[in-house]
Amino acid sequence: MNRRDSRCPGCLHDIQVKFITLLGLLAATCTLSNLRVEAGKQPNILWLVCEDASVEWFGCYGNTEARTPNIDALAREGFRYTHTYATAPVCGAQRSAWITGLHSISTGTHPMRSRYPLPHGVIPYYPDGLRKAGYYTANHTKTDYNIGGRPDTECWNSNSARGWEKRAPGQPFFQVINFNESHESKAQGDVSNTRHSPDNVTLRKYHPNEPDIRHNYAKYYDACETMDAEIGKTLKALRDAGLAEETIVIFCSDHGGVMPRSKRFLFDSGIHAPLIIRIPEKFKSLWPAEGPGRPVDRLVSFIDFPKTWLSLAGAPISPLMQGRIFLGPNAEPEPQYVFSYRERMDERIDNQRSVRDKRFVYIRNYMPFVPWGQRLDYLWQLAATRSWEDAWVNHRTDAVTGTFFTPKPAEELYDMEADPDNVVNLATNAGHQQTLATMRRTLREWQLAVHDTALIPEGERIRRADSNHVTLYELARNPKLYNLPAYLDAADLALAADPANEQRLAELLRSPDSGLRYWGAVGLVMRHPASESTLTALRAALTDDCGEVAVMAAWAIKNSGNRPAAESALTALLKRDTATKLFTLNALDWMHADLAPHQTVLDAMARSDNEGENYLKRIALGLRLAKQPKE
Repeated sequence: MNRRDSRCPGCLHDIQVKFITLLGLLAATCTLSNLRVEAGKQPNILWLVCEDASVEWFGCYGNTEARTPNIDALAREGFRYTHTYATAPVCGAQRSAWITGLHSISTGTHPMRSRYPLPHGVIPYYPDGLRKAGYYTANHTKTDYNIGGRPDTECWNSNSARGWEKRAPGQPFFQVINFNESHESKAQGDVSNTRHSPDNVTLRKYHPNEPDIRHNYAKYYDACETMDAEIGKTLKALRDAGLAEETIVIFCSDHGGVMPRSKRFLFDSGIHAPLIIRIPEKFKSLWPAEGPGRPVDRLVSFIDFPKTWLSLAGAPISPLMQGRIFLGPNAEPEPQYVFSYRERMDERIDNQRSVRDKRFVYIRNYMPFVPWGQRLDYLWQLAATRSWEDAWVNHRTDAVTGTFFTPKPAEELYDMEADPDNVVNLATNAGHQQTLATMRRTLREWQLAVHDTALIPEGERIRRADSNHVTLYELARNPKLYNLPAYLDAADLALAADPANEQRLAELLRSPDSGLRYWGAVGLVMRHPASESTLTALRAALTDDCGEVAVMAAWAIKNSGNRPAAESALTALLKRDTATKLFTLNALDWMHADLAPHQTVLDAMARSDNEGENYLKRIALGLRLAKQPKE
C-alpha cells in the first residue's frame, strides 16, 4: 500500500474534533498535582518486550515443556497477570496503540506496513509525558509504530540498551528493551537439530500431527529459551548497576504467536500475552496482590499500558488515551471486556474484531468469505505452515485440523476455559445465544465509542481522506465524511446472508456513499444468484469509482453465471491504482477465479522490481503457488 509519511494532517471539520484538539492542548500544559508521586520517589521503569510469543511458551504460565528459567524467576519475584490481551495480533498495529495510548483501529494506523499520519499536534506519544515528568527515556532496537508524519525515534532520548548510564545524576529512567530472539523469523528455516525434542512437544488441537510441525514447535521452543537467556543478562546488568531495588521491571510480549493460526489471528493464541511486573519492596504500596509470586487475575488490555506507566511515573496523561490505569494509587475500575482487531496483514486482506471477558471471546468476521489460511508470503516461510497446507491438500486433516483453509462464519464464540484452543464455535449453540447477543452489542458500542476506522475498505478510506485533506483519525470523527453507524448497519445486513435482504442490498448498491455501496456488493456476493433487476445494478457497479465495490460486483456477477463479464471487469480493475490492484488480486483467490485471462498481468507483477508494488508481486507469485485439495 502507499506510504504517506509527511502529508499535512489538514484542517478539522467538526466541533467534536476541535474539542479533542483543545483537550490535547490542555493535556500538554496540565499540572501534575493529581498524578505526581512524592518528590524523589519516582520509580525507574524497565520494560522488557519479547516478540511474537503468547503465554503458551512460558513455564510460569503452566507449560512444562518450556525452558524459561529467568522469566519464571521474575514471575516468582513479581506478579504474573493471567488475563492480559494484546489489541492487535501483529507488531506494527500493536506498537501504534502503545505509543499513542489509542487503539490503532481508532487512529487508522492498524493495517500492517502502512505509515498513515496522525494529527501529531493533537496526539502526543506517551514518552513525551515521561520526559515532561523528568524521565530519561531510552528504547533499544525497535520502534515500528506504523505511523507517518513523525520519526519513530523523536520521542526518545536515546536508543541505548543501558539508558541508565546516560541519564543525569539522580534522574529517573524509563528504559524499553526489545528482544527479537523469539520473533517469527527465528522459527523459519531449517527445523532439524533442535535442542528441544520434537517428540516431546504438545501440539495445539488445530495442528495435524505432522513431523515438520513438531520440529517447528521444537525450533520455536529453542528460540524462546534463547530469548529467556537474554532477559537474564539484562536483569543481571540491572543488578550489577545497583538499580534492582529502585526499578519496576515489566516483562511482556508484543502480542501472541508464533506457530500458524496464532500471530495475525484473534484467537487466544494470537492475543493472550504474558505480563509479569516485579515491584521492589521500596514501592510495595504499588503491589497488586498481597505479596510477590501471586497471580493477578485482573482483565488487562495492552491499551492500558501507556496510561499505567505514565501514572506510575507521575507524568501527564493525555485525555485522549483510551485505556485504564490498572496498577498503583490511581488504578481505575477493572473493565468487563477488552477488544482486539485486525485488517490487512502485509499483502493479504481480512477484517475482524473481537471482544473478550475472562471466559468467552466473540469474533466478528467482516469478510467471512475469506479463509483464515490465506497464503501470506511471510507466514508460508514457516515449515509448519507449508506442512499444514500439504496435509490439507492431500487429505491428512480432519474437521478440526482442516478448518484453517476454509471460509469463516460471520460470528465465532469460544469458551476459553473449556476450549483454550478455540476450536468449538458456540455461536450457533442455543445455550449461548444470550452471551452472543451481549457481546455482539458490546462490540458495536465500543466501535462507535472509539470511531472504528475500518468499516470501509482501506483503499477507499485513503482516497476519501486524501480528497478531503484530513488524516484517517479526523475522517473517522467527521460523520459527514464517515457515517459509521450506517456502515455498521449495512455490514450487519450484508453478513446476514438472508435472501430476503436482496432488494435492500441492491438499494445500498445505488447509494451515493461508496461505503454503503461496498456493503451492498458484499451482501450480494453472499446471496446468490441475483435476480435480473439486481444484476442490472451490479453491472452498473462494474465501473464504480470505488474499485473495491467494482471487485465485489464482479464477483456477484460471476456467482450468477456471467463469468465473461466478471473476468473482463477484473482485468480492467488490475489496471487501476495500487490499492484496487491489491484488493482485486486477493479477490481472485477468494473467488477461486480462473487465472488464465489475467495471466499476462500476473506475470508482469511477478517480475516487477518496483519496491512500491512489492505486495502485488508477493500475491501474484502466491497465486501461482496456490493449492487446493486433490479430488
